[in-house]
Amino acid sequence: MLIRMLICICVGGIFLYSYVDKQNAVTRRRLEIPVLAKEIKDLKEENTRLQYEIDLFESPEHLIELARHSEFAHLKAPMLKEIITLQEGLALNAASDEKEEKVTQSKVKLAAK
Repeated sequence: MLIRMLICICVGGIFLYSYVDKQNAVTRRRLEIPVLAKEIKDLKEENTRLQYEIDLFESPEHLIELARHSEFAHLKAPMLKEIITLQEGLALNAASDEKEEKVTQSKVKLAAK
């Protein structure tokens, strides 16, 4: 009878210890949440600031100002006749035409055999 009570007390103690340990882990995580939220907010603000700097750097006024510097004097703007434009999907159509041509050729070869 005494051994059974000791076993029950030990098992109860183990369960109580694991419950308290889990509660401590949950409390630690809850304490980390505000710190992580502040870090995320800081990162978002930094991203916004960097995006603003990128927009300023890529603005047409800044690019024209850079083009006037002597270190970029060797660069030139392409003429309209030097610019090649392709219709959207044209490359895909050409590739599919080639595949169809290969398929028809292989069918002809199989039919000839």
